[in-house]
Amino acid sequence: MTPDAKVKFGRVDLEVTAFGFGTAPIGNIFREIDETTSDAMIQTAWDAGIRYFDTAPMYGHGLSELRAGHSLRWKDRNAFVLSSKVGRVLKPARKADIDYAPWTNAGRFIPQFDYSYDGVMRSFEDSLQRLNLERMDICFIHDIDVFTRGAEQPEVFEQAMTGAWKALSQLRDEGVVKAIGVGVNEWEVCQAALERRDFDCFLLAGRYTLLEQEALDSFLPLCEARGAAVVVGGGFNSGILATGATEGAKYNYAPAPAAILDRVRRIEAVCAEYNVPLPAAALQFVVAHPAVPSFMAGTRTVAQLRQNLDWFATPIPPDFWADLKSKGLLREDAPVPA
Repeated sequence: MTPDAKVKFGRVDLEVTAFGFGTAPIGNIFREIDETTSDAMIQTAWDAGIRYFDTAPMYGHGLSELRAGHSLRWKDRNAFVLSSKVGRVLKPARKADIDYAPWTNAGRFIPQFDYSYDGVMRSFEDSLQRLNLERMDICFIHDIDVFTRGAEQPEVFEQAMTGAWKALSQLRDEGVVKAIGVGVNEWEVCQAALERRDFDCFLLAGRYTLLEQEALDSFLPLCEARGAAVVVGGGFNSGILATGATEGAKYNYAPAPAAILDRVRRIEAVCAEYNVPLPAAALQFVVAHPAVPSFMAGTRTVAQLRQNLDWFATPIPPDFWADLKSKGLLREDAPVPA
């Protein structure tokens, strides 16, 4: 599959490209990216045929939406798919009063969680203003997981399944958006949401990868049965599937534990035998699942973006996947690229 391949978005009347452009880095996460680089990456993605872009108010306290809208506003609006998120309302503030971590030199707003009906409607309208676009196609309820909300998660989940759900389902019924869903770090939360409400899609960060396939137990089969699309972000498990088992390699935003380093080394040995780059295998594995139409990748430079596009299109022999399964490095029931 090529990065610009058009894939149906679950049961919804949308097509997305198999490779999506994630905009967290242009929100200046961890370190600053200048305006020229931000725009150059989006234009490079566009020239490569990428037509799915994802952003969020959280990313750079509004900066990511501002930059994405700036780079896309003169494009044919019917030629691309755009998703953003709700669950945070941005309040103007003096720069000196803002705790930006993990963002750097970001927007002059303080994000406040709000999953109420009114808060979600305001968040939605504010995003369109920052984007300077007349619509978003897909809207996710953001960060109602244990990873983000800790002990508050059960209460936050209930708020989202009432207030946020009411707002987004109304916007969908009115034709304002085509698809609504949940964007979180845990497949279990996605499954609970799908069992509770009629969502179209999910944005799942890092929980279906070459290293993690537990979502095959129940969540992904449920999505297939319901026609729900799953966009996978963080398919490198926050680093180690891009860098390999190097010293200081990151797994889920922390130094990789010994067991993960060992497993990655074993996968790398199979990669070496078949002359397959580890990141190419990581990228292509994710979109082989029929419920996953797109892999959402964020990059910091044009060179990184072009490298990801090359990895996505790298030929991988079928025997490679069979070998991973025979060595117990990939689940037998995991779909693999044809």
